[in-house]
Amino acid sequence: MSEDISRPDETRAPRALITDIFQAGVAAADPAAAVKSALAGQAFERPVIIAVGKAARTMAAAAMEHVTADTVVVVTNYENAEALEGAEVRAAAHPVPDANGARAALRVEEVLSHATDDVLALISGGGSALLPAPVAGVSLEEKAEVNKLLLASGADIVTMNLVRQQLSRLKGGGLLRAAAPATVTTLVLSDVVTDDTRAIASGPTVSPIGSRADAAQVLKDYDIWDRVAPSVRAHLERPEPDLGPLPESPLTIVGSNARSVEAMAEAARERAAGAALYVHPTPVEGDVSEAAEVILEIARAQGGKGLFLFGGETTVKIKGDGLGGRNQELALRVAMLAQVRGIEEFAFLSGGTDGRDGPTDAAGGLVDHSTLARMREMGVEPEESLSRNDSHHALDAAGDLLRIGATGTNVADLQVLWLP
Repeated sequence: MSEDISRPDETRAPRALITDIFQAGVAAADPAAAVKSALAGQAFERPVIIAVGKAARTMAAAAMEHVTADTVVVVTNYENAEALEGAEVRAAAHPVPDANGARAALRVEEVLSHATDDVLALISGGGSALLPAPVAGVSLEEKAEVNKLLLASGADIVTMNLVRQQLSRLKGGGLLRAAAPATVTTLVLSDVVTDDTRAIASGPTVSPIGSRADAAQVLKDYDIWDRVAPSVRAHLERPEPDLGPLPESPLTIVGSNARSVEAMAEAARERAAGAALYVHPTPVEGDVSEAAEVILEIARAQGGKGLFLFGGETTVKIKGDGLGGRNQELALRVAMLAQVRGIEEFAFLSGGTDGRDGPTDAAGGLVDHSTLARMREMGVEPEESLSRNDSHHALDAAGDLLRIGATGTNVADLQVLWLP
């Protein structure tokens, strides 16, 4: 979708402008407002609240304003873990699970085993790692190693979570079965660009994406099968038990990447420069090198000037020992490709709505036509950095890391490109 918007404010720096637009997208994914809206008009009789994911604490706090809960367990990442009166808040690691996550999973199972009436499940992105619950015979360390291998393989989130589900007691409907006979109502803040609820936090209250055989095939397709523990291979080769159909469970998506992209468009119409505004109608996915090509090609095809807005979730195949994340690497690749194409002036931002990109303290990168020169002035060669997947240190040298802190939400990634 492309459109004309008001004349630009030429005094406004492009970097500040596109940061404001990105922040509008993040604000639109406010979990508290989403939960309050979803619960309006609903009644629960002292439910058990289980909140899991990067937005878990915020979602739980909002729900507790609406209902009087019997027990509230919140499992979130360390950056978002703050005390919440009336709730038990547990912190765990993301993106690779740790022992605190495993202990939190045991606690969730214990609480659900005593639930008899209503359970309110508040699910947000990051839940896959935060609530590991490895199946019998597979250790937490072995499951974590599978996670690391999948993260480095370039597999998309749906493919990754297909495997994770088959190695977990709580994923792929496991939480729903653990809560039976209680009735589970699920509110989901989606970090999966297709809004496939089976993939969001690995679908704890919905059916699995695939079977054990499907998971085994994924590991083989990505050349991981021979690198995982024998216990993992043995589990995936066993016949699947017949557990019967999943219990009925109402589910509502309360926030998504698409909604945040539209909020960015609204902000652009109000604040921004412009000759032209283009909102890409489909998610940007796939390897970051391909995504950089797609973004600049779309801009060229749409006239090569104005604001271009995107949402999605890319992947990175890790080949080096550097530090970074998909948003930082995408930003660096766009800067390099823009130079190759002779684009003399631009600004580009790619950021994770959760405020954290990969195992770093940055949400992503904010680059422009001077980025590469500033890097080289600091003795950093961007080509060499990319060859080692070291976008973090390269962008840091240029002063082009996007740092916004933990946001308490997560609806995947957002991108903004400005061309004068």
